[in-house]
Amino acid sequence: MEDMYIKPGNQERGWNDPPQFSYGLQMARGPQRNLLNKRAAPAAASGEGAPPMTPPSSNPLAPPPGGVALPPLHPARPPPGCVATPPPLGPMRSQREADSSQSESEPDVDAVVSVLNRALAACRQTVKDQVCNDVAKRLHLLEDSWRSGRLSLPVRRRMDSLSLELQTGHWDSADEIHRSLMVDHVTEVSQWMVGVKRLIAETRKLSPELLEPLQKPSEPSQDPADPVQDPLSQS
Repeated sequence: MEDMYIKPGNQERGWNDPPQFSYGLQMARGPQRNLLNKRAAPAAASGEGAPPMTPPSSNPLAPPPGGVALPPLHPARPPPGCVATPPPLGPMRSQREADSSQSESEPDVDAVVSVLNRALAACRQTVKDQVCNDVAKRLHLLEDSWRSGRLSLPVRRRMDSLSLELQTGHWDSADEIHRSLMVDHVTEVSQWMVGVKRLIAETRKLSPELLEPLQKPSEPSQDPADPVQDPLSQS
Protein backbone atom coordinates (compact mmCIF):
# COMPACT_ATOMS: atom_id res chain seq x y z
CA MET A 1 0.00 0.00 0.00
CA GLU A 2 3.04 2.31 0.06
CA ASP A 3 2.37 3.29 -3.58
CA MET A 4 -1.20 4.42 -2.81
CA TYR A 5 -1.10 8.10 -1.86
CA ILE A 6 -1.90 11.58 -3.10
CA LYS A 7 0.89 14.11 -3.36
CA PRO A 8 0.09 17.81 -2.83
CA GLY A 9 0.02 20.08 -5.85
CA ASN A 10 2.76 22.41 -6.92
CA GLN A 11 2.99 24.96 -4.14
CA GLU A 12 4.68 27.50 -6.40
CA ARG A 13 1.67 27.88 -8.71
CA GLY A 14 -1.16 28.73 -6.36
CA TRP A 15 -3.50 27.56 -3.64
CA ASN A 16 -5.91 25.90 -6.09
CA ASP A 17 -3.31 23.73 -7.85
CA PRO A 18 -4.79 20.21 -8.15
CA PRO A 19 -3.16 17.27 -6.31
CA GLN A 20 -1.08 14.60 -8.06
CA PHE A 21 -2.17 10.98 -7.79
CA SER A 22 0.56 8.37 -7.39
CA TYR A 23 1.21 5.85 -10.14
CA GLY A 24 -0.09 2.96 -8.02
CA LEU A 25 -3.31 4.79 -7.17
CA GLN A 26 -3.91 5.66 -10.82
CA MET A 27 -3.51 2.01 -11.84
CA ALA A 28 -5.82 0.89 -9.01
CA ARG A 29 -8.61 3.27 -9.97
CA GLY A 30 -8.29 2.74 -13.71
CA PRO A 31 -9.08 5.24 -16.45
CA GLN A 32 -12.31 7.19 -16.20
CA ARG A 33 -14.78 6.78 -19.04
CA ASN A 34 -17.62 9.07 -20.02
CA LEU A 35 -20.54 7.21 -21.54
CA LEU A 36 -21.36 9.79 -24.21
CA ASN A 37 -23.07 7.29 -26.50
CA LYS A 38 -25.71 6.30 -23.98
CA ARG A 39 -29.20 7.18 -25.17
CA ALA A 40 -31.76 8.86 -22.99
CA ALA A 41 -34.86 6.95 -22.01
CA PRO A 42 -37.81 7.64 -24.37
CA ALA A 43 -40.59 9.81 -23.06
CA ALA A 44 -43.83 8.05 -22.16
CA ALA A 45 -46.35 8.30 -24.98
CA SER A 46 -49.63 9.93 -24.15
CA GLY A 47 -52.03 7.06 -24.77
CA GLU A 48 -54.54 4.95 -22.92
CA GLY A 49 -51.96 3.64 -20.45
CA ALA A 50 -50.67 7.09 -19.51
CA PRO A 51 -51.93 8.53 -16.21
CA PRO A 52 -54.20 11.55 -16.50
CA MET A 53 -52.63 14.93 -16.06
CA THR A 54 -53.68 16.68 -12.86
CA PRO A 55 -53.88 20.46 -12.95
CA PRO A 56 -51.69 22.21 -10.42
CA SER A 57 -53.36 23.32 -7.24
CA SER A 58 -53.70 26.95 -6.42
CA ASN A 59 -52.76 26.32 -2.79
CA PRO A 60 -48.94 26.12 -2.47
CA LEU A 61 -49.20 24.41 0.94
CA ALA A 62 -51.42 21.61 -0.28
CA PRO A 63 -49.82 18.12 -0.52
CA PRO A 64 -48.91 16.93 -4.02
CA PRO A 65 -51.16 14.42 -5.80
CA GLY A 66 -50.43 10.75 -5.34
CA GLY A 67 -49.79 11.00 -1.60
CA VAL A 68 -46.05 11.75 -1.92
CA ALA A 69 -44.91 13.90 0.99
CA LEU A 70 -42.56 16.82 0.43
CA PRO A 71 -39.27 16.94 2.34
CA PRO A 72 -39.27 19.24 5.36
CA LEU A 73 -38.31 22.82 4.74
CA HIS A 74 -35.83 22.82 7.65
CA PRO A 75 -33.94 19.50 7.86
CA ALA A 76 -32.96 18.25 11.24
CA ARG A 77 -29.55 19.35 12.44
CA PRO A 78 -27.23 17.51 14.84
CA PRO A 79 -27.24 18.70 18.45
CA PRO A 80 -24.86 21.57 19.20
CA GLY A 81 -22.43 19.37 21.16
CA CYS A 82 -22.01 16.77 18.40
CA VAL A 83 -19.29 17.16 15.75
CA ALA A 84 -19.46 15.10 12.57
CA THR A 85 -16.39 12.91 11.94
CA PRO A 86 -15.28 12.59 8.29
CA PRO A 87 -14.90 9.04 6.96
CA PRO A 88 -11.41 7.57 6.67
CA LEU A 89 -9.58 8.17 3.42
CA GLY A 90 -8.54 4.52 3.03
CA PRO A 91 -5.83 4.13 0.37
CA MET A 92 -5.97 7.83 -0.56
CA ARG A 93 -3.35 9.04 1.88
CA SER A 94 -0.94 11.88 1.75
CA GLN A 95 2.67 11.27 0.84
CA ARG A 96 3.87 12.15 4.32
CA GLU A 97 1.52 9.61 5.92
CA ALA A 98 2.57 6.95 3.41
CA ASP A 99 6.27 7.55 4.04
CA SER A 100 5.84 7.49 7.83
CA SER A 101 4.00 4.16 7.67
CA GLN A 102 6.86 2.48 5.82
CA SER A 103 9.41 0.37 7.56
CA GLU A 104 12.51 2.12 8.83
CA SER A 105 14.80 -0.59 7.44
CA GLU A 106 17.33 0.96 5.09
CA PRO A 107 17.88 -0.84 1.76
CA ASP A 108 21.46 -1.93 1.10
CA VAL A 109 23.01 0.13 -1.68
CA ASP A 110 25.79 -2.41 -2.19
CA ALA A 111 23.29 -5.23 -2.81
CA VAL A 112 21.28 -3.15 -5.30
CA VAL A 113 24.34 -1.96 -7.22
CA SER A 114 25.79 -5.48 -7.23
CA VAL A 115 22.68 -6.90 -8.93
CA LEU A 116 22.65 -4.13 -11.54
CA ASN A 117 26.36 -4.54 -12.28
CA ARG A 118 26.02 -8.31 -12.65
CA ALA A 119 23.16 -7.76 -15.11
CA LEU A 120 25.34 -5.32 -17.04
CA ALA A 121 28.21 -7.82 -17.10
CA ALA A 122 25.89 -10.44 -18.56
CA CYS A 123 24.72 -7.99 -21.24
CA ARG A 124 28.26 -7.14 -22.36
CA GLN A 125 28.53 -10.51 -24.10
CA THR A 126 25.76 -9.68 -26.61
CA VAL A 127 25.16 -5.90 -26.42
CA LYS A 128 27.32 -3.24 -28.08
CA ASP A 129 30.06 -1.65 -26.00
CA GLN A 130 28.69 1.85 -26.57
CA VAL A 131 25.32 0.90 -25.06
CA CYS A 132 26.92 -0.91 -22.12
CA ASN A 133 29.26 1.99 -21.39
CA ASP A 134 26.33 4.44 -21.34
CA VAL A 135 24.41 2.16 -18.95
CA ALA A 136 27.49 1.94 -16.73
CA LYS A 137 27.65 5.75 -16.50
CA ARG A 138 23.97 5.87 -15.51
CA LEU A 139 24.48 3.24 -12.83
CA HIS A 140 27.41 5.25 -11.47
CA LEU A 141 25.13 8.29 -11.18
CA LEU A 142 22.59 6.16 -9.33
CA GLU A 143 25.18 4.92 -6.85
CA ASP A 144 26.59 8.41 -6.32
CA SER A 145 23.12 9.90 -5.73
CA TRP A 146 22.29 7.12 -3.27
CA ARG A 147 25.50 7.39 -1.23
CA SER A 148 25.36 11.20 -1.14
CA GLY A 149 21.84 11.13 0.34
CA ARG A 150 20.02 12.70 -2.62
CA LEU A 151 17.51 9.84 -2.96
CA SER A 152 14.44 9.67 -0.75
CA LEU A 153 13.40 6.53 1.11
CA PRO A 154 10.57 5.60 -1.32
CA VAL A 155 13.01 5.74 -4.24
CA ARG A 156 15.58 3.60 -2.42
CA ARG A 157 12.97 1.04 -1.42
CA ARG A 158 11.58 0.77 -4.95
CA MET A 159 15.05 0.38 -6.44
CA ASP A 160 15.68 -2.42 -3.97
CA SER A 161 12.47 -4.12 -5.14
CA LEU A 162 13.43 -3.52 -8.78
CA SER A 163 16.80 -5.21 -8.30
CA LEU A 164 15.13 -8.24 -6.72
CA GLU A 165 12.66 -8.53 -9.59
CA LEU A 166 15.51 -8.19 -12.08
CA GLN A 167 17.53 -10.87 -10.35
CA THR A 168 14.63 -13.35 -10.31
CA GLY A 169 13.74 -12.73 -13.95
CA HIS A 170 10.43 -10.94 -13.38
CA TRP A 171 10.90 -8.46 -16.21
CA ASP A 172 7.34 -7.10 -16.25
CA SER A 173 7.40 -6.35 -12.52
CA ALA A 174 10.78 -4.62 -12.81
CA ASP A 175 9.51 -2.51 -15.71
CA GLU A 176 6.38 -1.61 -13.73
CA ILE A 177 8.50 -0.35 -10.83
CA HIS A 178 10.56 1.67 -13.32
CA ARG A 179 7.42 3.36 -14.64
CA SER A 180 6.15 4.14 -11.14
CA LEU A 181 9.45 5.84 -10.31
CA MET A 182 9.30 7.92 -13.48
CA VAL A 183 5.75 9.07 -12.65
CA ASP A 184 6.09 9.72 -8.91
CA HIS A 185 9.76 10.76 -8.52
CA VAL A 186 10.90 12.00 -11.92
CA THR A 187 13.08 14.79 -10.50
CA GLU A 188 15.15 12.30 -8.49
CA VAL A 189 15.55 9.54 -11.07
CA SER A 190 15.55 11.33 -14.43
CA GLN A 191 19.36 11.38 -14.77
CA TRP A 192 19.95 7.62 -14.40
CA MET A 193 16.61 5.82 -14.83
CA VAL A 194 17.02 5.68 -18.62
CA GLY A 195 20.03 3.42 -18.04
CA VAL A 196 18.04 1.15 -15.74
CA LYS A 197 15.26 0.96 -18.33
CA ARG A 198 17.75 -0.05 -21.05
CA LEU A 199 19.31 -2.60 -18.70
CA ILE A 200 15.93 -4.24 -18.09
CA ALA A 201 15.18 -4.37 -21.81
CA GLU A 202 18.56 -5.89 -22.72
CA THR A 203 18.59 -8.38 -19.84
CA ARG A 204 15.17 -9.62 -20.92
CA LYS A 205 16.68 -10.74 -24.26
CA LEU A 206 19.51 -12.82 -22.77
CA SER A 207 19.56 -16.60 -22.92
CA PRO A 208 19.21 -18.65 -19.72
CA GLU A 209 22.90 -19.58 -19.85
CA LEU A 210 23.95 -15.93 -19.71
CA LEU A 211 21.51 -15.20 -16.89
CA GLU A 212 22.95 -17.83 -14.54
CA PRO A 213 25.59 -15.51 -13.00
CA LEU A 214 22.85 -12.95 -12.32
CA GLN A 215 20.22 -15.27 -10.84
CA LYS A 216 22.69 -17.54 -9.01
CA PRO A 217 25.70 -15.46 -7.98
CA SER A 218 28.75 -17.34 -6.86
CA GLU A 219 29.26 -17.28 -3.10
CA PRO A 220 32.67 -16.40 -1.72
CA SER A 221 34.71 -19.34 -0.53
CA GLN A 222 34.68 -19.80 3.23
CA ASP A 223 37.62 -20.88 5.37
CA PRO A 224 37.27 -24.32 7.00
CA ALA A 225 36.19 -24.34 10.60
CA ASP A 226 39.12 -26.45 11.80
CA PRO A 227 42.55 -25.42 10.58
CA VAL A 228 44.78 -28.10 9.12
CA GLN A 229 47.57 -28.97 11.53
CA ASP A 230 51.12 -29.64 10.44
CA PRO A 231 51.92 -33.37 10.85
CA LEU A 232 55.47 -32.52 11.95
CA SER A 233 54.18 -30.48 14.86
CA GLN A 234 52.29 -33.49 16.24
CA SER A 235 55.40 -35.66 16.52
